[in-house]
Amino acid sequence: MHQYVLGVDGGNTKTVALVASLDGAIVGMGRGGCGDIYNARSVTGELTSKQAALANIELAVYTALAMAGIEPANLVASVFNMAGADWPEDFVFLQAAMDERGFGRKILVQNDAMGVLHAGSTSNIGVSLVCGTAVATGARGPDGRIWHSSYWQDVVQGAEDMGQKALNAVYLAELGIAPATSMAARFIEFYQVSTVEDILYSMTSHNKRPRTQIAQLTPILLDEAQAGDAVAARIVREHGHALGDYVQVAARRVGLEHTPFTLVLAGGVFRHSSTLLSDAIIERAREKSPAMHPTRCRFEPSIGVLLTALNNAGVTIDEALLEQRLVPTIPEQTFFNTIIERAVL
Repeated sequence: MHQYVLGVDGGNTKTVALVASLDGAIVGMGRGGCGDIYNARSVTGELTSKQAALANIELAVYTALAMAGIEPANLVASVFNMAGADWPEDFVFLQAAMDERGFGRKILVQNDAMGVLHAGSTSNIGVSLVCGTAVATGARGPDGRIWHSSYWQDVVQGAEDMGQKALNAVYLAELGIAPATSMAARFIEFYQVSTVEDILYSMTSHNKRPRTQIAQLTPILLDEAQAGDAVAARIVREHGHALGDYVQVAARRVGLEHTPFTLVLAGGVFRHSSTLLSDAIIERAREKSPAMHPTRCRFEPSIGVLLTALNNAGVTIDEALLEQRLVPTIPEQTFFNTIIERAVL
């Protein structure tokens, strides 16, 4: 029987599944909706969050298996990189669910912060910081210790948090409590209104706008910070330092502090042309680990998950495998793009 590995990256907007042969070539791929057992929802409301998440995971996995032309029994190793794998009982639940479905002879369930490490560092050792709408920080030490921020991270989040801080600064500037900022005019343009008060009204009235739009203010915040707006620059710098504090914690928890560890930065916020946020993160992290080496994620997180699965199957990850087998078979970028998936059922 031919052997394969499975890598699943389950987030709040999509779940991605990839199947590869043991030589590193990707032979199957599939997508589903939200894989977070805390946040998944079904259209009819007949499923619990856990049931809806499992249905989305199944959709992604079975689609990938069908494309590869194999059965679950062919999977020698699988890794499930999951948002919502936070507390011990979450890991127990997901592990039992994947075991029950036979999704691999050797199954590993990990928090979604961990997959980025292997996508940016072939050693799979270091600290990862994923900054999108939300933030996840994870770390793995040379002795195998792991740590992920999970709900500890709620105090300092990603694009939505940064967008709200920027919006608050615009409100305070309008009242004369805080300095004026060029973000005010940009936000008025973004919301297609006439005044800052119109923005406040649209965010708080009975017909208020969805909060999801707040995350879309972050590129404007970064634009204005890069252009020299002092208020925007302060917000970005302070937020970066706060995220850098979590990098320090992660490194300390796994025994990497004061060592030349790799910091892998990933997520949509870092795709902006401004480096002010990442510069501030690196500056703070280097206060405790001056030799720390920052890098951008080389691959999509789901590719990192697949590499971990290959490792767990006893495959050595080297440049030959990456360049000759894996890279030529990676799906087009559109496959990985974050879109709101139609919920199952």
